[in-house]
Amino acid sequence: MKRTLSILFLCLSPLIILADDVRKPAMQIEDNTFFDPTRKEDKIEQYKFGVEYRLEIGYAQNQQRARNISASDMYLHGARLGATFTFELPMHFSLQTGLLYTILYGSNNQHWRSTSAPEVQEEYIHHRVLEHNLTIPIRAFYTIPLWKDLNLFFYGGPQLHIGLAENDYMELHLSEGAKTWLQAQGIPTEPYDRFTNELVRANIQLGLGGGLEWQRYRLQSGYDFGLNNLVRNKQTPDQHMAEWGWYVSFSYRF
Repeated sequence: MKRTLSILFLCLSPLIILADDVRKPAMQIEDNTFFDPTRKEDKIEQYKFGVEYRLEIGYAQNQQRARNISASDMYLHGARLGATFTFELPMHFSLQTGLLYTILYGSNNQHWRSTSAPEVQEEYIHHRVLEHNLTIPIRAFYTIPLWKDLNLFFYGGPQLHIGLAENDYMELHLSEGAKTWLQAQGIPTEPYDRFTNELVRANIQLGLGGGLEWQRYRLQSGYDFGLNNLVRNKQTPDQHMAEWGWYVSFSYRF
């Protein structure tokens, strides 16, 4: 009798377990996290639109690259400061513009052959240049979140340099004969503004760069390639000068 009951119990056990499972809610079987209090909702990235305002200050270095003109290449060093406006777009993209003021200083020597010994370039003009300009950038940014409030970003796009003044405070190391000859050729021997009749004020550049952003602070650097010829009145068709620039700056978002 006991043996018969044991066999009957073993046969009915799977049916009892199956019946118990049927009585449980279907959701509990299909999703075992349904009653889990630690379960978190999936994060869905929100599309953001808005405007950010920043103040920027930094160091700038420009290079005037000359070809087939009497002036040689010149490096100018100085500072830039201004305000930028960033328009936030979806998917970590943004557009930036603004207005920046740059003041730069550079110097070089322009050598001339001696009138008494033409084979010797012992006479020269020492140029000391102070440049003032405004910059209007149009940049496309892409931001990559790294960790918490730390982001990496890259940018690219054109910018317009508007020359305000490029004063050349020259020092003459010339004989009277060389000075008279240069004046007869229409070459300046007195301090003057190069933008008056020598250089074009509009300098169109294309820039690339990037940096790091942490909370409200940004550290960035970039290089700008001069695209247009800045020589206003060419003496020969192949005269060319372009101004390229590099900078590093710090900005604060309000």
